[in-house]
Amino acid sequence: MLLKSLRHIGAFAAILAASTAPARAQSETFDQYLDIVAQHARAEGVRQSTIDAVFTGLEPNNRVLALDRENVSSSGSGTSTGFPSMAGYLARHNTASRINGGVRKLSEVRSLGNEVERQYGVPAEIVVSIWGHETAYGAVMGSFDLPRSLATLAWEGRRRELFERELIDVLKMVDQGVPRSRLVGSWAGAFGNGQFLPSVYLRLAKDGDGDGDRDLWNSDADTMHSIANYFRDAGWRTGEPWAVRAYVPNSADRSGLENRVNSPVCPRVHERHSRWLTVREWRERGIEPRAPISDDVMAALFEPDGPAEPGYLLTQNYRVILEYNCSNYYAMSVGLLADEISR
Repeated sequence: MLLKSLRHIGAFAAILAASTAPARAQSETFDQYLDIVAQHARAEGVRQSTIDAVFTGLEPNNRVLALDRENVSSSGSGTSTGFPSMAGYLARHNTASRINGGVRKLSEVRSLGNEVERQYGVPAEIVVSIWGHETAYGAVMGSFDLPRSLATLAWEGRRRELFERELIDVLKMVDQGVPRSRLVGSWAGAFGNGQFLPSVYLRLAKDGDGDGDRDLWNSDADTMHSIANYFRDAGWRTGEPWAVRAYVPNSADRSGLENRVNSPVCPRVHERHSRWLTVREWRERGIEPRAPISDDVMAALFEPDGPAEPGYLLTQNYRVILEYNCSNYYAMSVGLLADEISR
């Protein structure tokens, strides 16, 4: 995911939240820095005419700098786990309005959703759920000028390597025909219905409607094909649920369930999950899935609000959702919203 390969803005937001060190002083003016980026872009084949079209008149955005400095991890009421309440998060994010909006959107794109499921093996309700969480089904995509935001954040210097890569990639998007006027999105550089970063767009965006344009701002087909392609690339397993609710009685055998694997990606996310066992092995320990799932599927137990609250058996597909945004809160809300949408 993004933390591994800068795939996507979602996990990138986790980087923003975690990076609270003060920015280092700029060693050059904004214009001097753009000249440096232009040199790097030309070395990667970007045309000078594209660089001129994007960089001419560009100025740093102080609002972006302020938002970057204000960006901190959300808090919230704690639980016995020491983490903010999952139930509280879900109540705030999977509202009746978001669920009903997802039901309507899925109905609108049902034939397209069937096409996407056949081609990529990713359920339409998962794609629509991502769409809902990222932009409220296209209602809130951001209005910041992308090159200006990315240039500002790269020039600031705290995460120069990350943002400069995305700035050069947005130049490549223009070089490939994306209109300069279309380049609007979030203050941190994500854009379109699925909030892709430029690097993700270049690698995984799809032309779903066959018009020769990968338009993630205006095309439902391009949006759904692109999100589904992202999930397929991340390893989605067709026919396997993202998770199932689990009955975890007090008598369940919890011995040896600690996850002793130190994940190189988002370790605080994965350390909250148990070690992986087959569903059959979970049944043998007295833990019963509450929905159909094969006994041979590998799963991890997750009790986000503690043993007395709902538990889940997570599959590999849950980890794919984490590729989009490395947060248990995000992944759980996406999966549960998809379940509600599909009812």
